[in-house]
Amino acid sequence: MPIAHRWFRPLVIAGLTAMLLGVVDPLEGSIVIAVGSVLVALGTPRRESAVGGRVWLAGLFIVVGVAALWIMSAFGGVGGRTGRSMWWLLVVAPYPAGWILGLVGAVQRWRELKRERAPTPVG
Repeated sequence: MPIAHRWFRPLVIAGLTAMLLGVVDPLEGSIVIAVGSVLVALGTPRRESAVGGRVWLAGLFIVVGVAALWIMSAFGGVGGRTGRSMWWLLVVAPYPAGWILGLVGAVQRWRELKRERAPTPVG
């Protein structure tokens, strides 16, 4: 097993844990979720894994959505007296969509890694 491959499992487990822990507070936890999605993506080579493309796409969605969330928050949010319509929340839509896609992809990748480590039956 190449040295790089030894890091895949811990990266995926740490990323999945961060993605789950970040849900406690969706705004401040968004940074934890973004870091977690990047860790899962780093533990998932795009060409060697069946879920590689999905996991990387989810990470991109999350990073874009989180950036939009923080930028909108810095400018006062939406609705109320801000003068911005609630439709502006669609800019943040990649964040929850990416989180769901990333969570499913991370679990699938974890299961892939688990199967790779399982001993092959002799016989």
